Amino acid sequence: MMWSSSFDLHCHTTHSDGSLSVDELADEMAKQQVSVWSLTDHDTIAGWDEAKQAAGERGIKFVPGVELTCDVELPWNNEILEANSRNRPPSSWHLLAYFPYDPIPEGLHKFEQWLSPLHEDRVPRMLEIIDKVNAFGMEIDAEDVFSRAKGSVGRPHLAMAMVDAGHVKTMDDAFEQWLGDGRPCNVERPKPSLAEASALVHAAGGITSLAHPRYYGVDYETLIQHLKASNVDAIEAFHRSHSDDERHRLWKLAQTYGLAITVGSDFHSFRGGHRPGNMPVVVKSLPELISSA
Repeated sequence: MMWSSSFDLHCHTTHSDGSLSVDELADEMAKQQVSVWSLTDHDTIAGWDEAKQAAGERGIKFVPGVELTCDVELPWNNEILEANSRNRPPSSWHLLAYFPYDPIPEGLHKFEQWLSPLHEDRVPRMLEIIDKVNAFGMEIDAEDVFSRAKGSVGRPHLAMAMVDAGHVKTMDDAFEQWLGDGRPCNVERPKPSLAEASALVHAAGGITSLAHPRYYGVDYETLIQHLKASNVDAIEAFHRSHSDDERHRLWKLAQTYGLAITVGSDFHSFRGGHRPGNMPVVVKSLPELISSA
């Protein structure tokens, strides 16, 4: 059984809610000896060309990816959420999509057309959230928030502005009190299903994996059975938030139900001691399209 720490298939840049540019993140991946890297910004593929070039210059295999915001499809269990240190129920599930080799042109075109509204919807949604924040007496300028996003704007950019304006002490406070799922200033949008998103990804020659499964408050076996029924290819069993016991349980359940697993640091910034890479995984359990890279 071969283990490797050279894969990082989940991370973010300033094209969504990460703190580093593509080049900066590529440097960090190289420092951590990551040899297979996927950039998975939220609902956007804007960083693919930059990342492919940056990875090539550093001798890293680049796997184009994206993290898709999907609908909540199973009821959560509050006891499971509490056991996983989640203080509120999820408002979305996140599906990682990967395109390890040249995508099918017609399928990729349809996927890009489908993805575009999801990405573009972030602007009007953010304006609505800012209006809500202002209505609570916390004056925030929309231009300030958008200037903090080098690509796809997200709630972390607003949280930064709220901290700098003195409305909250930390970004965590901004989410806990105002911006998080179910909080007073959040705005929800209709979202695709896992099956819908997976079908489009498959038509473009890609594969899918459910991100950070511990976030959803669902029993792991029930969750994996649902993924199988939705034609999802894998589950992110090896995520930085998972304990060793969780990783092992998810890995074994995935094997039982015929799913592959993926691995990711889910790197956004160095806050809290986070860093890219450094995530051991069983190579043979990765999707074949990725392990062969």
